[in-house]
Amino acid sequence: MKNFFKRLSLVCVVVMVLSAALTGCAGGKKGDEPSGNVSEPTGEAVRGGEVVVGIQQDIDSLDPHLAVAAGTDEILFNIFEGLVVPDENGNVTPAVAKDYTISEDGLTYTFILRDGIKFSDGTPVTAGDVKYSIERCAGLLDGTPLVKALSIVSHVDIVDQSTINIVLSEANLEIIYYLTAEIIPASSQESGEIIGTGPFKLESYTPQEGITLVRNEYYWQEGLPYLDKVTFKIVASAESAMMELQAGSIHIYPYLTDDQANELAANFNIASNGSSVVQALYINNAVAPYDDVRVRQALAYAIDKDAINDFIFGGRGQLIGTSMLPDYECYVDGLGYEHDTAKAKSLLAEAGYPDGFDMEITVPSNYQIHLDTAQVIVEQLKEAGINASIKSVDWSTWLDEVYKGRDFQTTVCGIAGSLTPSYLLVRYQSTAKNNFVNYYNEEFDALYKKISTSLDSKEVTEGYRTLQTMLAEDAASVYIAVPPVLIAMDKTLGGYRFYPIYVQDMKYVYWTE
Repeated sequence: MKNFFKRLSLVCVVVMVLSAALTGCAGGKKGDEPSGNVSEPTGEAVRGGEVVVGIQQDIDSLDPHLAVAAGTDEILFNIFEGLVVPDENGNVTPAVAKDYTISEDGLTYTFILRDGIKFSDGTPVTAGDVKYSIERCAGLLDGTPLVKALSIVSHVDIVDQSTINIVLSEANLEIIYYLTAEIIPASSQESGEIIGTGPFKLESYTPQEGITLVRNEYYWQEGLPYLDKVTFKIVASAESAMMELQAGSIHIYPYLTDDQANELAANFNIASNGSSVVQALYINNAVAPYDDVRVRQALAYAIDKDAINDFIFGGRGQLIGTSMLPDYECYVDGLGYEHDTAKAKSLLAEAGYPDGFDMEITVPSNYQIHLDTAQVIVEQLKEAGINASIKSVDWSTWLDEVYKGRDFQTTVCGIAGSLTPSYLLVRYQSTAKNNFVNYYNEEFDALYKKISTSLDSKEVTEGYRTLQTMLAEDAASVYIAVPPVLIAMDKTLGGYRFYPIYVQDMKYVYWTE
């Protein structure tokens, strides 16, 4: 029996200390230092009211199974839930299901559905809805898995109206974390309805403006949410966010720069926490000259990550050398490249570019930290003889051309992690749909395939470490940092919680008297 209220004993367990502040403020910056927790107001919690949250990008789909952007997931988290959901400590906790068991061979997961649980339109959640949702994500309906990790689901059986068996074709130590996949009505296949079991339901959505959610009166968790309405408002730029915060037209903004946090500290609750985002100069490995490992390594040597951390993140970022979050136990420290301009020039000459080359860095314009990082990188690359320029594009263009279309040279962006370390590695398989950097390494593919089916936790852990080493040695991209989360919040708001994944959970947020 696996109890929802106990952390599963898996490899590479997340050991994030969510309440700890990322300290250090380099570069001579002044101002109040943000704390690790948002300070709770002294007044009594009031039920009702509306909160406006500033967001940086439009959503890419209202269908939770089709959404690919982390910025979409952070909003839809409030509308949809899976059989289990993550909590702020990285545990999986009960949601649509109230309990589950795992067979001795690790191949059958039996879920017991929560009594009386309903969708936000008041209709009961049935075993058929669960079966449809899992089969859709696993690709059992049309052969196209929408959640790649669930492609090992062999079949889903309805035992009775409150019991579901999810049967795997092969055991997997991390599969429970992917059973957070959202449960939606089976009828939505025809109706297209946007209905879930989360604390809020969709009221309206206006492209390029924002999305408004209202309280789900049928939510199973008694007493939640506090708020009547939450509006996620798209803010055009960091400057616009500052003005709207100060004018009171938005109440929460979770994407502050270091300078903004210090400027707002006197009038807002400011908190800092480690993010779950791997920021990097992502490189298209299939496009010349970046198809030459020596060129990619030269870029890695030419970039000074310490300077980026000091200048952009005020020293609060965690420097990394691979596509993995440092808070996983399987993270390999010491990978990556020390800043060495002479070494960069030597590698470029060896690759046939003694005078450097012209380079384009595509950046989504709605992310100020990535724009700022790219600007620093442009200046650093000049020292190695590389003439880099920034191509700033809107979010939808970046998503279509860079992430989906793979039509780019390099890009500065962040890839959000998940509750499992495999999420940040699986995308580097040569056949992975989201391998937008076109990384190709047969040894990587073979090892990933081997450990993905292993039930030996030591073998899996060592495998993850070897995969990270391959990415570093191949300079698949130039991994820079895990940026801090810096959030500004109205001082009369309480209940905000940090998570080890990219979400804005609004069910606990409340106004005070």
